[in-house]
Amino acid sequence: MSPLSFKRHRFPPEIIRRAAWLYARFTLSYRDIEEILAERGIDVSSETARRWFLKFGPTIAAT
Repeated sequence: MSPLSFKRHRFPPEIIRRAAWLYARFTLSYRDIEEILAERGIDVSSETARRWFLKFGPTIAAT
C-alpha cells in the first residue's frame, strides 16, 4: 500500500487523519465532525470533512 500524500492541503496530516478516523469509527455526520473540530479551535467545513473522507477515508479506515 502506498503512503498517503497530504501535499497541497491546508491542514496538517494529523487533523485530516483524525477527521477521517472519527467519521469511519463512529456513526457521526460530517457536521458532527465539523463541530468536534470547532470545539478544538479548528475551523473546517463539513464539505471539507466529506472530501477528506472520500479521498483518505478508505485507506485510514483499513489501518
